[in-house]
Amino acid sequence: MEDPAAIYAERLAQRQATAAVLSGRERAISRARLATFVAAVGLAWIVLDAHWVSAGWLAVPVVVFVGLVVLHENVIRARQRAQRAAGFYERGVARLAGRWAGTGATGEGFADAAHPYAGDLDVFGHGSLFDLLCTARTRAGEERLANWLLAPALPNVVRARHAAVTELRPRLDLREDLAVLGSDVRVGVEPEALTAWGTAPSMLPVRWARPAALAAVTLTVLALLAWQSGSTGPLPFGVALAAEGTLGLALRRRVQRVIRAVERPTRDLALLTELLARLERESFAAPRLVELRCQLDVDGEPPSRQIARLRRRVDLLDARRNQFFAAIGPLLLWSTQCALAIEAWREKSGPAIGDWLAAIGELEALGALAAYSAEHPDDPFPEVLESGRCFHGEAVGHPLLPESVGVRNDVRLDHEVQLFIVSGSNMSGKSTLLRTVGTNTVLALAGAPVRARRLTVSPLAVGASMRVVDSLQAGASHFYAEITRLRYLLDLTAGTVPVLFLLDEILHGTNSHDRRIGAEAVVRELVARGAIGLVTTHDLALARIAEALAPHAVNVHFQDHLEDGRMVFDYRMQPGVVTKSNALGLMRAVGLRV
Repeated sequence: MEDPAAIYAERLAQRQATAAVLSGRERAISRARLATFVAAVGLAWIVLDAHWVSAGWLAVPVVVFVGLVVLHENVIRARQRAQRAAGFYERGVARLAGRWAGTGATGEGFADAAHPYAGDLDVFGHGSLFDLLCTARTRAGEERLANWLLAPALPNVVRARHAAVTELRPRLDLREDLAVLGSDVRVGVEPEALTAWGTAPSMLPVRWARPAALAAVTLTVLALLAWQSGSTGPLPFGVALAAEGTLGLALRRRVQRVIRAVERPTRDLALLTELLARLERESFAAPRLVELRCQLDVDGEPPSRQIARLRRRVDLLDARRNQFFAAIGPLLLWSTQCALAIEAWREKSGPAIGDWLAAIGELEALGALAAYSAEHPDDPFPEVLESGRCFHGEAVGHPLLPESVGVRNDVRLDHEVQLFIVSGSNMSGKSTLLRTVGTNTVLALAGAPVRARRLTVSPLAVGASMRVVDSLQAGASHFYAEITRLRYLLDLTAGTVPVLFLLDEILHGTNSHDRRIGAEAVVRELVARGAIGLVTTHDLALARIAEALAPHAVNVHFQDHLEDGRMVFDYRMQPGVVTKSNALGLMRAVGLRV
């Protein structure tokens, strides 16, 4: 999409117009139904009281009314689909306009306070990276995307995702179709429950009980018919009924277990069937997409057809609740036969449910990255090296900021320059620089495009200490929480993947003397262990760390100036140490007398 905003706006207008037309058609059909009902009442009076025409004419309004009911339902579904499609493009327009925060899934359920960077880099929550990216309709898709953002992938996996995202990027029709299927798939499709149900041990002896139940019911029905026709007496029917009842009682407890087990995980099979059926219609060329598509088929049969069979069996089981059918259900061993049919399905296809949901989840996660790539055509895929320690970013910006206002900077970290000591005034952009580097690294190693003109990155284990908070429940102060996080980052360097560390106002919870000594020791150790990263500080004494670690460390800073009595920031990273502070100016700006 060369101009996603224009395409979204055009499609939004089309879907809204379609919804408006269908709404008008829906009202017209409602009036026609009412008119047909009134005509039927009038015709009934003519037939039953005036006797002007034969009773056969009553079939005409009945047939017309039934046809209108069916047509009405179809129009309602089409109108709801058009409205959901309009909502899909409204959200797309909002994302492109920077009004996306809080409009999607925030992923807060995936947040982990102990994760080395998720809380520091706004991976989850309102206005987070997950909020921006996630378009998944199922829990499986949300989980897969969350896992990609929480754990970097290997270079070959990242490149495979690049190829898949590139192929999915222009398929706007597919993304729209997946967005409008059902009313809300996310609520119902629970991968853990479905997978556990599909792989659980069998609860019924299907191989002998199923033919035995069918034979018992057949003999009972034949004996009943023979008795009613006078061919035999009641004794054969009584014997057959007793045998059938004995079989039903013997299996009753296990049948009830099957019924209880199947109700929750399969409650939204209709929606899952639609989702799978839509994905099955796609053909792919990217190797990973081809693998996922093949993962959907079992024994050469698409899963939508298999799940549709299970859905029919569950629907038949639900028929036992019908008051008219309840009288003959026991005679037919209805619950037992349905439970046996469900168990037979589960023995054959149940183990594949986990693979189906995993494939759906990955396809949805790739689709989310493809949507982001399509909506940000200027954001390239990074070059991911096989090894080394490298973050070479040219014109790197923060992906959560609108492109029109985000200021970009060059950042180059590798085995030569491992450390940036970033100084600057309050609100000048120091913390944003750290989040810019960290967030783009997360995107790069998840397989997504990055906000940069060009980015080369090696496999990196990201660790941050930017939003460390104290814990009243754990009895931990802010300073203790911070040094615990620093200990974790040092331990992270013992792994096989180089560490990218992001330290904001390191050790600012203690006095300046201890902060300088402690900060220098921690940073020295990180650099000595081969880590690369950035450290921000207000304390200019800490800027001397770069001199002690030269040439592996450099000082950079952000500036500000007064303009018409207010602070103005350009957010441009400059070489060297900052030479002034704006703290007193900001205090006076808010009315403090200092």
